[in-house]
Amino acid sequence: MEWSRIDKMPRMRTAMTPFPHFIDIDGSVDDARALMERHGIRHLPVTESGELVGVIGDRDLKRAADPSDEGRVPEGLRVRDLAHTPAYVVGLQNPLDEVLSHMAEAPVDCALVVKDDKLAGIFTVTDACREFARLLGCRFPDGGDDAA
Repeated sequence: MEWSRIDKMPRMRTAMTPFPHFIDIDGSVDDARALMERHGIRHLPVTESGELVGVIGDRDLKRAADPSDEGRVPEGLRVRDLAHTPAYVVGLQNPLDEVLSHMAEAPVDCALVVKDDKLAGIFTVTDACREFARLLGCRFPDGGDDAA
């Protein structure tokens, strides 16, 4: 998104990460961890019978890990045992400010973005930080000053 030319509120389609990976609710936690590590991501949308139902994050995996067993999760643990349901779902056209306000107040750390009820993207706190940094960079191209 080019913040220097923005003249109206951005929509989710401009700020989301498109085409996110996802996992079925009956998938293993080990599979979720492997998918997240392979793609360098911290959130996975969770589906059940093709419908979005929740999100599993890296913090959920860390909380489930057994520190006395080299951080392994208990055998047989499924995504459904750790996923946050229901997911916070928004449309491509939702205004960015409304989504950010909801994420701050809820609090939730990601929104799943849909088009025609199908997963189109994900918007995380990391995406929010990235967009805010771009905005500040456009607003203060010389870095500003450090006067208090």
